[in-house]
Amino acid sequence: MTSTIVFVTDFPDAATAAQEITPSGFELAVVAARSQEYKDALKDSSYLVGFVDSLVDDELFETGPNLKLIQLLSAGYDRADIEAARKAGVPIANNGGANSVAVSEHAVLLMLAVSRQLVRQHTSVAAGNWRGNETPRVHELRNKTLGIVGLGTIGKKTARLAAAFGMNIIYYDIARLAEHEEDAIGVRFRLLKELLRESDLISLHTPLNDSTRHLIGAEELSLMKESAILVNTARGPVIDEAALYDALTEGKILAAGLDVFDQEPPQPDNPLFKLDNVILSAHLAGPTFESNIARVRNAFDNVQRVARGEEPLWVIPELEE
Repeated sequence: MTSTIVFVTDFPDAATAAQEITPSGFELAVVAARSQEYKDALKDSSYLVGFVDSLVDDELFETGPNLKLIQLLSAGYDRADIEAARKAGVPIANNGGANSVAVSEHAVLLMLAVSRQLVRQHTSVAAGNWRGNETPRVHELRNKTLGIVGLGTIGKKTARLAAAFGMNIIYYDIARLAEHEEDAIGVRFRLLKELLRESDLISLHTPLNDSTRHLIGAEELSLMKESAILVNTARGPVIDEAALYDALTEGKILAAGLDVFDQEPPQPDNPLFKLDNVILSAHLAGPTFESNIARVRNAFDNVQRVARGEEPLWVIPELEE
């Protein structure tokens, strides 16, 4: 008997990959979220796959009473109603680190782009100016101290990339590594306030939950060096955006590189858009061509595990037994 995988994504590469590598014995229903086709497909399906954390609520389990697995293509799941999943007894699994290379590369990209004022240089040259009367002050990464907040899979990969640039790397995480693990990737633990004071660049890689919402606020920003650069490829609300704007305009920190925002999509009048010491991207650190394929591969592997009667991998901590 063929089982149906309900697949929801806004990224064509992910949909194409899914259609090309759907496992034998499964049908793929690529549908728009909350559409009638989506609701019809869920009625008899055991598997919901995609960028679907915002769809996890009581209504989902009423519409799909036979669900056995909710498989996210994203790493984050802050919009999911975890209690609804717990009541329904349905595991939620994230993407198993499939986007970790993409996000870590993007974090370093933002560090470089901000340090070298890349957008300002591009805009000037494209406008017909060569160097003009003012050559921008730019900085190298080598010998700078990078503070990584959240040393999970993405944080560790960011540390390895940063080490290749000759950076000194410190980290803060509630799950501290053993010393031999720190030695293996060349990092050293600091308490958060120590990290904020010591770092030349800070890269955020924490999930969004009650303990990390506005983890970086006015007090934390005041501890940072005036020459510091803050990079966020995690979740927007990890930073207090209003406090960040004040810090950037008042010279409390030098600059920021942001892939995520408190509200997404952000409002057109977001004051950060007017600043020339910020470089922005549209929550696109993770969905590369390669990572979209890796996400789908991990997702379908997990679907097959559940179909065989095995436990899924990468179940979110809140639902682990």
